[in-house]
Amino acid sequence: MDIDNIIELLFSIAPALVVGAIAYYFFKQHIENENSRRRFLLQKDLQKETFPLRLQAYERMALFLERIAPAKLLTRVHPTSSNKEDYESLLIATIEQEFEHNLSQQIYVSDQCWSITQAAKNATIQLIRKATQHENTDTANKLREVILTELMDKPAPSNAALAFIKQEVSDMW
Repeated sequence: MDIDNIIELLFSIAPALVVGAIAYYFFKQHIENENSRRRFLLQKDLQKETFPLRLQAYERMALFLERIAPAKLLTRVHPTSSNKEDYESLLIATIEQEFEHNLSQQIYVSDQCWSITQAAKNATIQLIRKATQHENTDTANKLREVILTELMDKPAPSNAALAFIKQEVSDMW
């Protein structure tokens, strides 16, 4: 073959190669768009199912924070004796039990929300322990008074977490 035949062959094959490349590009784009559309529809369907579960998890977290708010906790959990250490243990055990009851909700709420909820729980427990060691605290009833007096000066730790949950839920709409 001489060079003229090779050039003629290239000129006759070139349009087919260009058309093939364009067809490949369009088919590739079409397949990517279809996959994206399918993923979107699947995610949309999943969101319909998971949204109520997520909302319920936020509701349970809000209920947990309300239940461990010291003022409400102290009115709900009464001392069984006048021993302040026994009452401290009872309050902390109640908080831990409430928390363990809601552990599974962490998969539906954001990591930040879960961390803030844990921090509120730990701060509430710390508040109770600090009040137990207060010099005026000698009985369970005095412990209740010290904790409530402490809350007059500053808000309960669960208030900030509850405000965060409300904000996060309002952002979901």
